[in-house]
Amino acid sequence: MATRPFPVNAELTAIAQLYRNPDVTLIADDVLPRTPTAAAFKFLAWDLAQGYTVPDLKVGRKSYPTEVEFRGTETPDQVEDFALDSFVPQQDIDDDNQGVDPLGTATTYLAGLVRLAREIRVAGRVFAQATYPAANRVVLSGTGQWSDYTNSDPVTAMLNALDVPVMRPNVAVFGQRVWTRLRNHPRVVSAVFGSNQSGALVTRQMMAEVLELQAVYVGAGFVNTAKAGQTPTLSRVWGNHAAFLYRDRAAGPQAGTTFGFTAERQGIQIGTIADEKRGVNGGVTVRALERVKEVIAANALGYYFENAVA
Repeated sequence: MATRPFPVNAELTAIAQLYRNPDVTLIADDVLPRTPTAAAFKFLAWDLAQGYTVPDLKVGRKSYPTEVEFRGTETPDQVEDFALDSFVPQQDIDDDNQGVDPLGTATTYLAGLVRLAREIRVAGRVFAQATYPAANRVVLSGTGQWSDYTNSDPVTAMLNALDVPVMRPNVAVFGQRVWTRLRNHPRVVSAVFGSNQSGALVTRQMMAEVLELQAVYVGAGFVNTAKAGQTPTLSRVWGNHAAFLYRDRAAGPQAGTTFGFTAERQGIQIGTIADEKRGVNGGVTVRALERVKEVIAANALGYYFENAVA
């Protein structure tokens, strides 16, 4: 039997799959859902006018009905490979580690970093001006920012924004700091409770209901932006912004309409590679990998508030 150069370890992969930050922390899989694809794939981009331009439907006694043709533009793309390694000396594996599994520890940290890297990629696409058409984005400043409880009106701003895309967004994405300031904003509290109740806090479910959305997601993850070896400098992965997106979990490269999706050839897997040349007794390299590509398929189906709070 041929030996695979990278044998997948089912036990370690199970650890990777079980290790998952709460949805409140990492939200990439909710914002751009995964859909299985081949390594090389194509997704269809449809002309907006095709679904909204009505031709003459009147038919004469001997004439043919007006004929229309629907065309989608195939956009070729392919998944990208992402991986991290961690070498575990054989001595660490053999020693009495008082119940701590060094391979499991490596797996846990590697899987967490792979997920965090994906979170950063998704946040960088969703919270970016260049992602959206000019009519579907706004930069807030001064008294218009939702951190100004006296002058700003986030409820009206959000409702107006939801009316801009041709398909009304059904999910909201907030950076943690935006959500913290928004959930006790007097205008938001009043819209939810019917009156300005001092000290009241709005939940995500309440916000979803008042805005008629399916879900509200809050990006709360942190990333260390300092160089290796320096004192950690933690900052939020999702910044002080907000986005409203039309999401269809069933949509994929060849069917359905959605703001974006993640083409997935291979989800997170963990494997081991024996390395006899390192250290005194060799060891094992643990590798975490995934093969995915984050795709913005229909940017007109979203609306973006940059600098929603100061």
